Amino acid sequence: MKTEPSPNAMPLQSSRIFELLNEKRAQFSLFNQQAGDILKQYWKAMDAFVNLSDTGREALIRQHSGKLGARPLESMNKAKQGVVSAGLQWKNREESHRWVRDRLEGVTTFAVDGSQIYPGKDLSLPIALVQIGWFENHHQAEGGYTKDVQMDVMPPDELRTEGGDFADRQVNMRRYRMEIDRLVDYIEAHSQAERCLLFFDGSLVATFAQRFDDEARKFYVDCLLRLLRASEAHRVPVVGYIDTTYADDLTVMLRQLYDLPDASMVHDAQLVNRLQMAWGDRTPLFQCDRADILSAYAEHQDRIGFVYLKTTRDHYPVRVEFPLWVVEAGRLDEILDWIRAEVIIGGGYPYAIETADQTAVLQAGDRQMFFRIVQEWASRESLGLRLSRKMVSKMRRR
Repeated sequence: MKTEPSPNAMPLQSSRIFELLNEKRAQFSLFNQQAGDILKQYWKAMDAFVNLSDTGREALIRQHSGKLGARPLESMNKAKQGVVSAGLQWKNREESHRWVRDRLEGVTTFAVDGSQIYPGKDLSLPIALVQIGWFENHHQAEGGYTKDVQMDVMPPDELRTEGGDFADRQVNMRRYRMEIDRLVDYIEAHSQAERCLLFFDGSLVATFAQRFDDEARKFYVDCLLRLLRASEAHRVPVVGYIDTTYADDLTVMLRQLYDLPDASMVHDAQLVNRLQMAWGDRTPLFQCDRADILSAYAEHQDRIGFVYLKTTRDHYPVRVEFPLWVVEAGRLDEILDWIRAEVIIGGGYPYAIETADQTAVLQAGDRQMFFRIVQEWASRESLGLRLSRKMVSKMRRR
């Protein structure tokens, strides 16, 4: 009798991967050396820039016209070697938690995140599911928070692009719009709420959309403009929080000011990580002055600021972006303290964003449940839906 082969996947051959890596070690070493040499030039320029007097820095910037990538909005005199110290040191965990309570008590934080199930070949009927989840925390002694979700099903006509194909991009755009809509709705419902902070999990500058076609690019810009305009009109602060950032605004600025070589492998977080930042410290405030997508931001093209904030001992600083009305209202330091406090509660990541993510996420089991529900509904409605044999097999095994 023949034994049928196991349907399980072959395990990854670690020994073969090591062999391949060793064969190409020289290529990795060369890349490391070249990247390291360029990075040292940028580090040297960064040291020179932060140690200039304000007058010298302004004179250097005036020599260059056009978009610089970034423009300092805060005097470096309050910074020591490019670092604005938070001066936060605690003897024990209880002291830090007391500081958190003093800062956050009575402050409402709100965050939204999303997840999706893309259309695929497992179903003969193109269909997708989008879910957003949100978390509102009032930070009151007696407690009080809200977690909830909103879902939307996308049928075939909402998934089709102009070219006639079914695209995951349509799903991503629906999720993005739902997240922005929820944030804007919350802002409008809490107009003039002074002790309130909204977290947007991502950048307020849609550079990622630069590679898209005109229609998609306009979609993302319009979404973010709605958020920025609502925040300013209703005076409700919103911040874009980017935990792992590859932004290069400071890198572009230094390249132009100091005539450095192009460095696509160098990003801002690498530069500011070299500064002697303790937990809670930050860079001075900069205006985002990119040459690409911001030209479509109308009155907000020069109204987005950013800092880099040290939130963990071992990792690169995070990037925090905000509309500049927050700075003009004198609220920057207060809001940065709220963010620091949220990070302490979340163990290195803002608790509001972390909880919104957990609320919104769709797991593999949710995908299969969704397909079962769709299959049952389609059968009842005589729509002739078919599941692939692969999906049927998965459902039987799990």
